[in-house]
Amino acid sequence: MAANEATAGSHRQKGMGSEEKRVIFASSLGTVFEWYDFYLYATLAPFFAALFFPPGNDTAALLSAFATYAAGFLVRPFGAIIFCRIGDLAGRKYTFLITIVIMGSATFAVGLLPTFDSIGWLAPVLLVLLRLLQGLALGGEYGGAATYVAEHAKPHQRGFATSWIQTTATLGFFLALLVIGACRFFLFEPGDFAEWGWRLPFLVSLVLLVFSVYIRMKLNESPIFTQMQNEGKGSKAPVTESFFRYPNNKYVLLALLGATAGQGVVWYTGQFYVLFFLTITLKVELLTAYLLVGTSLLIGAPLFVFFGWLSDKTGRLKIILAGCLLAALTYFPLFGALTHYVNPDLEAFQNNNPIVLTADTANCQLHIFVGPWSEFSDCDRAKDFLTKSGLSFKTVDAPPGTEAVSVQIGATTLDEWNAETWRETMLAAGYPVRADPAKINWPMTLAILTLFLVYVTMVYGPIAAFLVELFPTKIRYTSMSLPYHIGNGWFGGMLPLVATAMAAASGNIYNGLWYPIVVALMSVVVGTIFLRDAKRHDITA
Repeated sequence: MAANEATAGSHRQKGMGSEEKRVIFASSLGTVFEWYDFYLYATLAPFFAALFFPPGNDTAALLSAFATYAAGFLVRPFGAIIFCRIGDLAGRKYTFLITIVIMGSATFAVGLLPTFDSIGWLAPVLLVLLRLLQGLALGGEYGGAATYVAEHAKPHQRGFATSWIQTTATLGFFLALLVIGACRFFLFEPGDFAEWGWRLPFLVSLVLLVFSVYIRMKLNESPIFTQMQNEGKGSKAPVTESFFRYPNNKYVLLALLGATAGQGVVWYTGQFYVLFFLTITLKVELLTAYLLVGTSLLIGAPLFVFFGWLSDKTGRLKIILAGCLLAALTYFPLFGALTHYVNPDLEAFQNNNPIVLTADTANCQLHIFVGPWSEFSDCDRAKDFLTKSGLSFKTVDAPPGTEAVSVQIGATTLDEWNAETWRETMLAAGYPVRADPAKINWPMTLAILTLFLVYVTMVYGPIAAFLVELFPTKIRYTSMSLPYHIGNGWFGGMLPLVATAMAAASGNIYNGLWYPIVVALMSVVVGTIFLRDAKRHDITA
């Protein structure tokens, strides 16, 4: 047994050979495709709002689309428990073969779904079910890929090796933007893409699925896991040992609150919420927004590997927490600057025309989950109108007995709710329906978007190595996956829904930023006080 340990250790000390490089490449490429599948929904959510949910309130429909989007994230920890238990009992390789088949099949099926116009409420129900399958699959995928690579890696290059896995989410997102953008630009007219062309990126996932399965079938099981199994050291109850035995359960909780929660909100703010902010709030045309965000992704992607490499030298945790702190301190000024450089006409209109909404606020409700039970008051419709226009507004309670909704737009007061009249008044006052591409300051906009990516790479590049080193081999897959998927799936995945709802409820387009700021600061405090880098040179135990 001692000889086996010495052999395994010396093998990993020699350096990164062809087998290790093949493992990193194959694991990363398969995970890129899986993230592509998962993030197609996120990128196309504005289309789903119109296709899979009933008409009548655009903001409510968008929130429902985001709620369905969030459902995939909410179920990820359960996927972690189900599949990661299998991974700790039966092996890493075959577990994430199963997850990629589930993910690819569910994504392909989304491309075949009938819309609300065809089958009514069954359409969003089926969409949610497929989204749940995607979330379950992703819950088992990431921990398997990260653990698999880490267990092949040279001890002093674990951060560098696992950082390639960390690039996959961003590259998968970039691939989704690229395929969607190519479909919109080369294959379909805008109307055709909105009607049925959006299905093609989902159907393409079948090709990626076959390719991914073929690549992963060629891989061997993790040598550390194989050695552990041969020596009879495996866990018979990884879930119990991970979450119900001290000190592992303590580290699971601290990893969540002190690292992955903050990492999750910084990641989703810098890659997804900013895309929705550009297209929905700032009225940037979709292809232009994809080009801006996609360019920043390409510029920033190498930094995942850089910060993974740096974490091998300086430690993982301090880089993660520094990224959380910088993001929390700068989000408000950076998003304000983004408005200034992307849509100066909208900024000027807002500054020159303060908006005050007067309504019986008791009749105003926030419709996060739209269903047959939903009824929209004039106050709801007025807030929806202003929010989807990308405008901040102040809400004043109407005098008792006043049912009419009125609005003051600059010096003009309109005494009742009428969408067409409000729109004409805004247009007469200089409201820009779309961001003028000629007025977008591309260098400054790209600089801001790339800075968001720097924060993302700081928190995400070292996180896999940090989590792997917290837990022993026999429960590593299970223990690291749950805090990761709660932090990213619940704290991060809920961000578009929560932030959009906060902005709509408050009447301030920037108020949704309080959510990632508070969560990031929580991780800074908890991580600084209670966590330390493990940096285990030997992760065979």
